Amino acid sequence: MDLNALALQVPKILLPKNDADLARWAVIACDQYTSEPDYWEEVDRMVGDRPSTLRLVFPEVFLEEGESETQARISSINQSMDDYLADGTLQQLEPGFVLVDRKTAHAPSRKGLVVALDLEEYDYRPGASTLIRATEGTIVDRLPPRIRVREQASIELPHIMVLLDDPECTVIEPLFEQDLAQLYDFELMQNGGHLRGWHVADPGQIDQVAERLAQLAEPARFRERYQVDDEKVMLYAMGDGNHSFATAKAIWENLKAETDDPAALMDHPARYALVELVNLHDPGLEFEAIHRVMFDVAADEMAASAERFFAAAGTPCTWAWLPDAAAVAAACEAAGSKMHAIPLIAGDRRGLLTVDNPTFTLVVATLQSFLDEYMRKHAAARIDYIHGDDTVTRLGGGRNVVGFYLPAISKHDLFRTIVRDGALPRKTFSMGEADEKRFYLEARRIT
Repeated sequence: MDLNALALQVPKILLPKNDADLARWAVIACDQYTSEPDYWEEVDRMVGDRPSTLRLVFPEVFLEEGESETQARISSINQSMDDYLADGTLQQLEPGFVLVDRKTAHAPSRKGLVVALDLEEYDYRPGASTLIRATEGTIVDRLPPRIRVREQASIELPHIMVLLDDPECTVIEPLFEQDLAQLYDFELMQNGGHLRGWHVADPGQIDQVAERLAQLAEPARFRERYQVDDEKVMLYAMGDGNHSFATAKAIWENLKAETDDPAALMDHPARYALVELVNLHDPGLEFEAIHRVMFDVAADEMAASAERFFAAAGTPCTWAWLPDAAAVAAACEAAGSKMHAIPLIAGDRRGLLTVDNPTFTLVVATLQSFLDEYMRKHAAARIDYIHGDDTVTRLGGGRNVVGFYLPAISKHDLFRTIVRDGALPRKTFSMGEADEKRFYLEARRIT
């Protein structure tokens, strides 16, 4: 089976040595709890001086640090990577995939398969028709700090989750019927649930995965499933970690640009990125909304700005303050089908923003169009993308803060929408709640 045609590579996984404390080794994705430094302070306390992926990643809660602190943190990360390789903390397995099963506080099981994907088959620019596609708009301005971390890194650790549209459950699920060597079985920190993993190294098992992926990528099946005539096949769709995957792509393109003979680089390990494949139809996978919280803003002034913005766009809006959350819910329910209704919180006030005859299909696109314009005119305003209603309520109750609650999209519409309409607005959906995000565990050399 030609794995290159599937943008697939069988990686040489690095895992901590057998006596490592995996509960302290594995920490959650760096782009979580970005407005909650207390979370990361508790993780640091729990880890202490034990080997941990906390020392190998840059939690984005610290992105606002000064330049000297940022550079010191990146240098420490790179040094820790080299140290863990040199002292045997990380040990390399024979080539193979890793089959994973995650129990969370919200789902008894979510299955996945850790593989390496070919960055030559990915393009995050709008309109791309590659085998691997972005599902949301990539915020290019968010790449430079991530590039600074990865460009001198000796290893990568993925929090990237990539989706397959496999309704018959042919690729990942049958592997659980195989006799596989177990690699780990432990409880994750901070309400992260339980994680088990097995090594998929037998050539027959690897061929089985490749054959099933090839069936999903068969052009006739693709055209029939998504009702398209001449669209190029999309096999993989980005789930979580879009910007990390885009960072890996940017570095790979830079490497090619800096050499006189790009063809000689095609076997370089940086050509690939480690990801976890997840079946869109896995019962343990749910799509959650990603909400918006605006900091350092005045709610009444923001309401006036919204009314001017949407009126100028020909889609008039109403920003109404209501007595309580129940009144907001009732007003939202009563909004007409030709409106986008967005509940909000600002300190001790509750409200509802409604937009008539919106230009965009998705509520999130309608709101984001205004927030982008607002931030262009208000340099002090700051946005964060939040998982979970409770966190929006807590943060939105603060001073000079406005939180917007957004609806989730149906996961079953995702592939068809991407194939037919292209990438969604950035930060449209989240795969599960914050504590369901992927934890760093497996690693791979990229130098």
